[in-house]
Amino acid sequence: MEQICFEIENLEVTFLDKKIVEIDRLAVYQFDRIGIVGKNGAGKSTLLHLLAGKLYPSSGVVKSYVEPGYFEQMEVSLIEADEALLSKLEVPRNTEQLSGGEQTRRKLAQLFTHYYEALLIDEPTTHLDQSGKSFLIEELRYYYGVLIIISHDRTVLDELVTTIWEVDGGKVRVYSGNYSDYMKQKKVEIEQQRQAHEQYIKEKTRLEKAAMEKMKKAEKIAQEGSMSKKEANAKPNKMFMTKSKGTSQKAVQRAAKAIEQRMNKLQEIEEVHEERQIFFRQSQQLALHNKFPIMADRITLQVKNKVLLEEVSFQLPLGKNIAISGDNGSGKSTLLQYIVNHGDGITISPKAKIGFFKQMSYRFVMDENVLQFLKNRSEYDEGFLRSVLHSMQFSGTDLRKSVMSLSGGEAIRLQLCQLFLGEYNILVLDEPTNFLDIHTINALERFISAYEGTILFVSHDQTFINNVADVNYHIIGKKLKLM
Repeated sequence: MEQICFEIENLEVTFLDKKIVEIDRLAVYQFDRIGIVGKNGAGKSTLLHLLAGKLYPSSGVVKSYVEPGYFEQMEVSLIEADEALLSKLEVPRNTEQLSGGEQTRRKLAQLFTHYYEALLIDEPTTHLDQSGKSFLIEELRYYYGVLIIISHDRTVLDELVTTIWEVDGGKVRVYSGNYSDYMKQKKVEIEQQRQAHEQYIKEKTRLEKAAMEKMKKAEKIAQEGSMSKKEANAKPNKMFMTKSKGTSQKAVQRAAKAIEQRMNKLQEIEEVHEERQIFFRQSQQLALHNKFPIMADRITLQVKNKVLLEEVSFQLPLGKNIAISGDNGSGKSTLLQYIVNHGDGITISPKAKIGFFKQMSYRFVMDENVLQFLKNRSEYDEGFLRSVLHSMQFSGTDLRKSVMSLSGGEAIRLQLCQLFLGEYNILVLDEPTNFLDIHTINALERFISAYEGTILFVSHDQTFINNVADVNYHIIGKKLKLM
């Protein structure tokens, strides 16, 4: 029998009287490989903190029978790292000027330097390029112990886990299989809920109609009974008929009440809320007619003394979604910035209106609420704006939040909404999926599919690239290769 490594019982975590996490019981066994998914703010990292002993519940218990290794994206680790691993991951010796990807690689080297019976890993692929992800997957594929990982990278989850924990509304639901298996099960659940809702509405409507008919019948009997009383004064033998009708009226009313009780006992099935289909229209004034709105002629890019791209030429086609991938430090973001700045050797259509998404670069200057922010920068009606915001997880009181008080993740989501709704015909997106949960990445994929303009983007998320890219370039050997 497999050994239990973690146990959670009757657990609650509350913050300002709001339940953040609520779990009756969960157990993790010796060789479990668990992926945790859910929307931003659902409680995924809180759950990992509880298992790691970095957070204590408001009530209930968390039992840990092993000492886990813990990887947290935003935390600086002071653990020594194996030199061979640092070399394999190409981590520079000068730790003061590490890029985001290099910092992640260093922390992975620190994690894998020591053996732990359990690994708790929170978003290890943020800023990580494809070679870094390949290293991570290979290390964890043959890892002998408990693996619990939070990730927005669907490829990583498909490769590494055999169980999914879905965190939603503070509750945890367990699904067997990897991420793709989980999505298939969710589709079946949604279809079953849709059918159950339709059956519930059908039965409720039938009972309402039956109850109404009974009440109408009771009213009719009452009317006939009233007429019979007048007749009863002249014809005493009608008295028995009146009593019979009164009894009949009560019987019909009882039947109607019984139907209403049956109706009240029906288990209500919530309607499945489908995402409203979104189309970003583009005005004729913004229409581009150049077959290739962005072109480069033998450009060379270098940062300080390092040459990133050498004598590179390309033509980016109109109306396509164009991906650029490559290793950390290969020059992807530098190239996007160079294009946006109309660098030497770059030709851009004179009618081009470029919207640029640069990670964590947005600063709000006016104190507006979220909905006002978009209304002041878009020609779309409020209903459509609300649908777009809802897709990016802004709903209810979120719409009244001041933009000045938004978290980093919320600011990213609002910026993406504004770009797709704005008066642009070319969007340039630098790592737009970083810090987004899977649900929001799916929404972004729908946005890109619904966009009529040209989109140039950098991403390390291979599933995202596969789902949306029409054209895929890869930077290798200081050249831009068409894949």
